[in-house]
Amino acid sequence: MGNVEKIQSLPLWTDTVNPQPLKGGLSNESFTVEDGGKKYVVRFGEDFVVHHVSRENEIMVSKAAAAAGFAPQVVHTQPGVMVVEFIEGRTYGGEDVCANIAGIAGLAKRFHTEMPRHVSGAARLFHVFHVIRDYARTLKAGNSRMVSALADYLKLSEELEAVQPPLPIIFAHNDLLPANFIDDGEKIWLIDFEYASYSTPMFDLAGIASNALMTPAQDRELLEIYFESKPDDALLRAHAAMKCASLLREAMWSMVSELHLDAPGVDYVAYTDENLGHLETVLETYRGQY
Repeated sequence: MGNVEKIQSLPLWTDTVNPQPLKGGLSNESFTVEDGGKKYVVRFGEDFVVHHVSRENEIMVSKAAAAAGFAPQVVHTQPGVMVVEFIEGRTYGGEDVCANIAGIAGLAKRFHTEMPRHVSGAARLFHVFHVIRDYARTLKAGNSRMVSALADYLKLSEELEAVQPPLPIIFAHNDLLPANFIDDGEKIWLIDFEYASYSTPMFDLAGIASNALMTPAQDRELLEIYFESKPDDALLRAHAAMKCASLLREAMWSMVSELHLDAPGVDYVAYTDENLGHLETVLETYRGQY
């Protein structure tokens, strides 16, 4: 049975539905469905052990984020499938994030502050430097085309980790690509919670900045709004380093995906190279400053 037929067989529809592919995902196949005057997103996805992704955790966080008012309602789940309400709005690009730094910073802080009241079950942890080390092991075992670069990536990761200050543990999204913000004209929604778990604020803040290609001046604005004070040199350095770590992790995510994933229409080699290019630019800025 194909995915269209699987969608049509789901028990929640009131009539025969005509699923339409939803483009934009990097790892999961999704469709939109209209039924009973409402529109939904049907998302397929299994556990991705190589990416530390648990669908059970994703569903729990998705429901918690909806209860907290950050995400669309989850209307149905079953193994490998999640159905959520469709949000009519503009999917952000990097320029939208940069044009609304105050709104994005405020949204991130509210998410970090409020989500612990809603999540349940065993606490999961996201630590980007562990992820990078584990990706290196996976790439070496899979004889990736990038094996010769792994030693340099790990050395860089250690350097970036060494300048991170201790920060409070919060509940983070951990995948704040611009496309995971949707603006309906009245509020900004968050979607895609595959990597959401406990962390420090720094990775989400660096993810916002690095994925939107923010300038150092925009970085300062983001940090000042989030922390409600002017960032000192140590915090600015840690943030600049974490921007590099964010892009290194995204590039290595794509390298691992080259070996293990096959999302429709996604060119993982090109995505790897794109993120390595961004990393080179951000790392040059970091080296020039620190």
